Amino acid sequence: MSVALVHTVQPHVLSGTIVRIEADLSRGLHSFSIVGLAGKAIEESKDRVSSAIKHSGFESPKSKNQKITISLSPADLKKDGPLFDLPIAIAYLSAAGEIENPAGIIFVGELGLDGALQSVRGVLNMVMAAKEYGYTEIIVPKSSASEAALIDGITIYGAESLLEVVRHLEKKHPKHARLPVTPLTSVSDSDTPENQVVLEDIKGQESAKRALIIAAAGRHNVLLVGPPGTGKTMLARAFQGLLPTLSREDLLAVTAIHSLCGGTPTLSGRPPFRSPHHTASHTALVGGGTHPKPGEVTLAHKGVLFMDEFPEFERRSLDALRQPLEDRVVSISRVQGNAIFPADFILIAALNPYRGKENGTTDLGRAMQETYKEKISGPILDRIDLWIEVPHVAYETLSNLKRKEGETDSARSQITAARTIQKERLVGRGVTTNAEMTSRDIDFCITLSKEVGDLLKLSSTKLNLSPRSYHRLIKVSRTIADLGGSDDIQVPHVLEALQYRMHV
Repeated sequence: MSVALVHTVQPHVLSGTIVRIEADLSRGLHSFSIVGLAGKAIEESKDRVSSAIKHSGFESPKSKNQKITISLSPADLKKDGPLFDLPIAIAYLSAAGEIENPAGIIFVGELGLDGALQSVRGVLNMVMAAKEYGYTEIIVPKSSASEAALIDGITIYGAESLLEVVRHLEKKHPKHARLPVTPLTSVSDSDTPENQVVLEDIKGQESAKRALIIAAAGRHNVLLVGPPGTGKTMLARAFQGLLPTLSREDLLAVTAIHSLCGGTPTLSGRPPFRSPHHTASHTALVGGGTHPKPGEVTLAHKGVLFMDEFPEFERRSLDALRQPLEDRVVSISRVQGNAIFPADFILIAALNPYRGKENGTTDLGRAMQETYKEKISGPILDRIDLWIEVPHVAYETLSNLKRKEGETDSARSQITAARTIQKERLVGRGVTTNAEMTSRDIDFCITLSKEVGDLLKLSSTKLNLSPRSYHRLIKVSRTIADLGGSDDIQVPHVLEALQYRMHV
């Protein structure tokens, strides 16, 4: 008997840590212990592994008088999840002399009692980490192989059972058979699903549609304000269909986050759309827990976070949006550890300016302030670029309006063209859209004429804009200019941008 060593990965958001699994067998009364800060799911793996080994044609570890010690290192890293089943089983079989000790291979998978391999969370994160650490082969459950094969430059093997893995590794096995290599997974187009709300479904609200096109072109945050039933939710859901397809880099990041958090990876280039209920807890929205885990702001990374009934969320949850809206990350600090999660999303917030029966007021900004008693703090409103009023559309107008075929396609073409202009302008700056620009990027990339500069100063003075709001006004003006194909910001661009400032 000897010590056997295999490797697996403990996944994190967009990354992972290589874990060494050592198995030692020694004479004595039967015992099976796992050391190394293992979670409950790993402690329970002893029974799953023993049963899986027995049903794969080997003698069960429980039938032998031997002391089995499984060590997971680094020992101070919290490890959790059933993904350790397969590597523990391989380590045991290697220590027992049933198979040769494998080297240079990462093992991942949950075992059923019959030895079948089942999918686990965070497979993509594990493959990314394995490649980063120089590994060239990884064995995963077959049901997760297509997700794992999104990563190029590492060989992916998909197995259906422990026995298949043993036959793959052990050349002396009477039924030795190599597992087939999983081909690189192609990403489906982001065609709009049949049930997706599109601009053509929304009659009227032309001003709101125009504002959404601007928001999608520059990745600006939006606040939709209007009475119930005017189409705020439909506008927000139609917004997702306006966004360009994710780049492969962004797709991998989004898929890795959703895979780790238990979501089903769609392997589609469509940006994510998250719509948490206003009763969602602070932890569910922002992230946290004893051992920090991502929340909705991270699940919306590179996509849209739609917060309907915006003021009804907890005050502390709304205030916690300050960091992700500004820095595009969220930092979680707990006694057990700290974590920084990506949170680069577009915020679409919607609210009714007053509770109860509509009173016919047209001053929606003032109504909102009086109704919610400053529940939405100034710093949060300061981080919203576009204030969009969504009023009632007259019934006569609704009945006479016809569906505008091709409206969404036309809008997407404008947005794609504007995004291309921004990407070329910001090359080498580390950002690709106007909303991401810092004040330094604005000074470097945007030249304002005297006429435009004077208008911006006058507007800032009269509206009492903060420096942040002033810079956001420039960014929105630049996006409007990009949509119009203008090389420079003109006065009409600034005047249109001013229409989208909060009216109070």
